[in-house]
Amino acid sequence: MNRFDVTGKTAVVTGAGRGIGKALALGLAEAGAKVACVARTETDIREVVREIQQMGGTAFAIQADLTEDAAPEKVAASVMEKWGRWDILINNAGMNIRKQALDVSTEDWDKVVDLNLKSTFRMCQAAGRIMCEQRYGRIVNIASVAGLVALRTGVAYGASKSGVIHMTRVLALEWSKYGVNINAIAPWYFRTPLTEKLLDDPAFLQEVLSRTPSGRIGNAEDLVGPAIFLASDAAAYISGQTIAVDGGMSVYGF
Repeated sequence: MNRFDVTGKTAVVTGAGRGIGKALALGLAEAGAKVACVARTETDIREVVREIQQMGGTAFAIQADLTEDAAPEKVAASVMEKWGRWDILINNAGMNIRKQALDVSTEDWDKVVDLNLKSTFRMCQAAGRIMCEQRYGRIVNIASVAGLVALRTGVAYGASKSGVIHMTRVLALEWSKYGVNINAIAPWYFRTPLTEKLLDDPAFLQEVLSRTPSGRIGNAEDLVGPAIFLASDAAAYISGQTIAVDGGMSVYGF
């Protein structure tokens, strides 16, 4: 038996329209999972669904703004109506507003924390109700090394991702007895549509690379293997953990 196999499992990926979320949705589909692609921009996720279907996979799109109160229940209802069970949740939707701490407004703070932390919890809650009842589930929260170490111009982002990491521990404590494992992945800088402008600055890129022992920026595909592992039965005895996928950045020292 291949314990890394997710064939036939039903998965939800949030923020699936581009970047890391798109790579994770495509990766899960390639590994055999049926994938519900969730994002605010319907055209983006419909394109991801089309790519999955072209490779012979099964997928459908759910347009939702996860900061809206009704969104998690909408996702849950759509998945249950379509497939009758919910096996895997990848919480990837997130944002950042880069400002010095003295310049962060209440509106800035609320936007970042509402999407990165509050909506992640509410998606976990919606999935958890189903997964605990069916006595099986895998939840993978995309956190950040900014939740493990301090990064400049990221006070709200770092606080939200630290919250995701600790929330992951608490939910693991409560739900593991129901066969629901919940873990987190903490990426460093990856080249995505959200980071391209930053990484195109030679001085910024050099600073990032100087703190990355592997000497390179991550590609979105670098996250697919860890996510599939945590979503599979190969990780059946792992819960409440955070895996840093960061080229060694979080162990960097002088």
